[in-house]
Amino acid sequence: MSAARSLPSEDQFLCSICLQVFTDPVTTPCGHNFCNQCITRHWNSKVKCDCPLCQKVFRTRPDLCVNTFISEVVAQFRHEAEHKASSSSSSEQQAAKPGEVPCDVCTGTNMKALKSCLVCLVSYCQTHLEPHLTVPVLKKHQLMEPVEDLEARMCPKHQKPLELFCKSEQTCVCMMCTVLEHKTHEFVPLSEGCEEKKTELRKTEAEMQQMMQKRREKIKEIRQSLEKSKAAADSEKAEGVEVLTALMECVERALKQLTERIEKEEEAREKQAAGLIKDLDEEICELTKRSSEVQQLLHSEDHLHLLQGFSSLKAAPPTKDWTEVSVPPSSYEGTVVRAVAQLEETLSTEMKKKNLFDPELKRKRRFAVEVTLDPETAHPRLLLSDDGKQVRLGDVRRKLPHKPERFSRCPAVLGKQRFSSGPFYFEVQVKGKTDWTLGVSGELANRRGEITLSPGEGFWTIMLENGNQYLACEDCDDVALSLRFVPEKVGVFVDYEEGLVSFYDVDAAALIYSFTGCCFTGKLLPYFSPEFNDGGRNSAPLIICPVNQTV
Repeated sequence: MSAARSLPSEDQFLCSICLQVFTDPVTTPCGHNFCNQCITRHWNSKVKCDCPLCQKVFRTRPDLCVNTFISEVVAQFRHEAEHKASSSSSSEQQAAKPGEVPCDVCTGTNMKALKSCLVCLVSYCQTHLEPHLTVPVLKKHQLMEPVEDLEARMCPKHQKPLELFCKSEQTCVCMMCTVLEHKTHEFVPLSEGCEEKKTELRKTEAEMQQMMQKRREKIKEIRQSLEKSKAAADSEKAEGVEVLTALMECVERALKQLTERIEKEEEAREKQAAGLIKDLDEEICELTKRSSEVQQLLHSEDHLHLLQGFSSLKAAPPTKDWTEVSVPPSSYEGTVVRAVAQLEETLSTEMKKKNLFDPELKRKRRFAVEVTLDPETAHPRLLLSDDGKQVRLGDVRRKLPHKPERFSRCPAVLGKQRFSSGPFYFEVQVKGKTDWTLGVSGELANRRGEITLSPGEGFWTIMLENGNQYLACEDCDDVALSLRFVPEKVGVFVDYEEGLVSFYDVDAAALIYSFTGCCFTGKLLPYFSPEFNDGGRNSAPLIICPVNQTV
C-alpha cells in the first residue's frame, strides 16, 4: 500500500502517441516507452522505423518486448485510480442501457459514457473521463457529447479529426486536407459551417412549415367542400323526395279520377241496359200469355166460344216500338290522352307554384345582392324612380351633360353596384312589357352611339321582342329561345370565377338561358333597358325586386 501511495503522477504513464495511460508498454532500443499497438501502428505507416520522440532511425525493425516494470506500475496505478474513482462516485455511475453510448475503456460492465474524445476517438464514462479533466495534456483534447462510430469523425485519408468545412465542395475535411487535396478551396470552422447550414435549415424548415400549413388548409378546404357537398346532397335528396312525392300524388289522383269516371259511366250504362231488359222481359211475358190464349182458340171446336174470344184478343198488346231503342257500345278513345294532357297541365301548375323545375335556383337566390339604378349612366329619355328601383321610357329627351358613362342612343341604364368576384344574383319584374333587355355589362363597354349587345362587346344579355320572341344576344347571332311560360319576373345569376351568366323565370323556377365560359375582365354592372314604348303597349317599367329567400 505504501508503494501505491508513492506512485508518480498520471502524466508519467501516458503514451506519447495516443496520450493515454500505457497499454502493454514496450521499450525501444533508444529507451523510450510506448503502447505496443501504438508503436506498431506507427512503424506500419512508415518506410523506415524511427522513434516518435527522439527521431532515431533504426536500420532494422527492432524486436519489442513488454516492459514488465512499467506494466506492473501502470497496472497498480490503474487499480488505485479505479478504486479511488469507484469509492467516490460509484453511486453516480450507471450501466449503459440499450440505445446509450457505452464507455470504451470499462471492462466487465460497460458504464454509460459521459463524453467522447475526438482526439482519442474513445468514449469515456465518469471514471475514465477524469484524466481528460485533470491532466494538462489531455485537457487540450476536444470533448463532445457521447456518440458512437467515432471513426466516422476522422478523415479516411489522413486519420486526422474532421475539423473544417470545405465550402467549395461542401464536405468536412481535416487540417491535412487543407494543404493537400483542398488547398485552393475556401474553408470555415465546423461551427461556422454549422451555423450557415442551420440558417439554410431554418429557411427550409420555414418553407416546409409553410407547405404543411398550405396542405392543412387544403385538407380543411376539401373537408369543407365535402361537407357542403354532403349538405347539398342531403338537401337535394330531401327536395327530390318532396318533388317526386308531389308528382306521384298528382299521378295517383289522375289515375283515380280516370278510373272513377270510367267506372261511373259503365255503371250508368249497365243500369240503362238493365231497365230496358226488364221492360222487354215484361212484354215477352205478356205476349207469351196472349200467345197461349190464341193457341187455345185455334184448337177450339166451339164456334160461339171462338167468336166471342176473338173479339177480346183482337185489341193490340200493351207493347212499345223497340226499333230505335239501343244501348250504344262504350267508346273511350282519347280518354287516356285527355287524362294525360290534364295531368300534364296540373303538374305544370303545381310545379310552377312550388318552384320545382330547377331546385338550383333556390340555392342561387342565396347570393342575392342589393342593386340600384345609376342615374349617371341613364339614357336622357329614361325616368328613374326616387329609390332607384324602377325605370321606364319617358316622352321627352332631357338635356343632360354629355358623359362617357351615359348611354347616348340605347335606352339603357346600369346599376350602381360593381362586381369583380364571386357569385351574385338579382331579380327584375318584366310583367306587362312587350319589349325589354336584361343582363350584365362590362365596366369598359361602349355606351356611346350605336352599340352591339354581345359578349365580345362586353354585354351578356337576353331580350324580349314584339311580346313573343325571346332572344339571347350571342356574338355570332342572336339565339331564339323557346319558353314554356311567359316570365313575369326574371332572375339574373352571375358567377365571376366560373365565367357564368344565367337567366331564370323566377315564378316557374325554370332556366331561360346561360352564357358559359365567359372571360370577364374588370368589373361587371347590372344592365337594364325598358326599350321603346311601342305606342303605349310597352310603357310598364322594369322593377328591381327584393329577393324572397324563403321561396
